[in-house]
Amino acid sequence: NQPLPVELTSFTALVQNRTVNLKWQTATEVNNYGFNVERRLKSEEGTSLSLSASWETLGFVQGHGNSNSIKEYSFSDNLDLTHTLTLFYRLKQIDNDGTFAYSKIVEVLIIPPVEFSLGQNYPNPFNPTTSINFSVAKDGIVSLEVFNLLGEKVATLLNDYKLAGKYSVNFDASNLASGIYLYRINTNQFVKTMKMSLMK
Repeated sequence: NQPLPVELTSFTALVQNRTVNLKWQTATEVNNYGFNVERRLKSEEGTSLSLSASWETLGFVQGHGNSNSIKEYSFSDNLDLTHTLTLFYRLKQIDNDGTFAYSKIVEVLIIPPVEFSLGQNYPNPFNPTTSINFSVAKDGIVSLEVFNLLGEKVATLLNDYKLAGKYSVNFDASNLASGIYLYRINTNQFVKTMKMSLMK
């Protein structure tokens, strides 16, 4: 509840891919030794980061001591994430004599970027329906087609504009004979073909 020893006018966080860029600004500073950048994890479930639920110090940014002009600071937190995660950040502003105070807390939601992928259909073998999961990293036209082993197209499951994200499509092969079939996803930046087995 104490006022900061320096006049902190802003503290923000911007997420870019897997990096959190923290920026803050001071209007005036008196005896400002610097800032500890601290982070806390909202929940440990489903994260590849070795973080605790308590505050931990990520690094230190040197202050300007005494200043009557606007000073800008920044700090980057590079993350290696496989799951969506909520993080909290705060600044511990430290005076030259060792006294300190905390800034407001900023909350950041980290969502790992989606990558192009085509999953194995499930169930496989199937009769007569199965599901195919895929993801697209960038908005664009996506086609998903099924071929027999002669290379003849037997079904078009999707040919549409899709936003970046994860999707699932059902395939009904009631009108096809038992055998091995190929399914292929095609975008401007990604093409992949996989096999599936229809057993009636």
